[in-house]
Amino acid sequence: MTGSRGDRAQLADFLRTRREALQPEDVGLPRGARRRTEGLRREEVAALSGMSADYLGRMEQQRGPHPSEPMLAALARGLRLSLDERDHLFRLGGFPTPSRAGRHPHVDAGIMRILDRLTDTPAMVLGPAGECLAVTPPAAAIFGDRSSDEGMRASAVYRWFAEPASRRVYPPEDRDQRGAEMVADLRAAYARHGDGSSAGEVVTALDAESAEFRELWARHDVRHKHSQRKRLVSEVGVLDVYCTTLFDAGQSQSLLVFTAATAETADRLRLLGVVGSPFGPRD
Repeated sequence: MTGSRGDRAQLADFLRTRREALQPEDVGLPRGARRRTEGLRREEVAALSGMSADYLGRMEQQRGPHPSEPMLAALARGLRLSLDERDHLFRLGGFPTPSRAGRHPHVDAGIMRILDRLTDTPAMVLGPAGECLAVTPPAAAIFGDRSSDEGMRASAVYRWFAEPASRRVYPPEDRDQRGAEMVADLRAAYARHGDGSSAGEVVTALDAESAEFRELWARHDVRHKHSQRKRLVSEVGVLDVYCTTLFDAGQSQSLLVFTAATAETADRLRLLGVVGSPFGPRD
């Protein structure tokens, strides 16, 4: 759907004030001794949003092309907007507000602020069907960065059953338990969000594609909590970690934080930060 021209002056002012209200510490950036800018610099917000500083500057100066819906969504994420602020941004841009239960949900602002402070810790934000919405560099080095995936492949649950190579991040002897846990998590999300959600779409797809999934789904196991301790296979060896899960207010997004369960794993996580390469290919 093509939006109207919106209110370019109000859009420019809103972008500028939100940028100036956001502090470097809010997004995990160092302040630096010589910082004179109030809030974040344009180039910092542009990098967080995946666009050029020139493009952002032209929007703040009411120049340049009219922003698209994907561009507004990227700005909402880069500026760490709340859902109400994101909706306001879309209205100023001349577009209807996105569904809050859509296929690509806006990451909860509170969760993003926590994630921004975990730059040296494996952590990720997941959607209802295991969609990777945001990831720290150490987590990307273990799992790969799947935050740009679209369609069914965005779901870790779908990839688990449709693309068995994705299981390599877990030791072979742990995979049966992990698969059962993923299905139980999916059933909880499906019960909460229904057929029209991303969880419902994954259930429908896997029911048609995977006999293994159908068998596990038929158990009717439900859980809304990840196992506390996991083993993960990485480029630097097997990682023995605790997995702590935090949920947003609507319990549609979860923040997974992985911390070392042993001194050996702590050493390996530090090494992983130096190596920084994902385990295996993305595809």
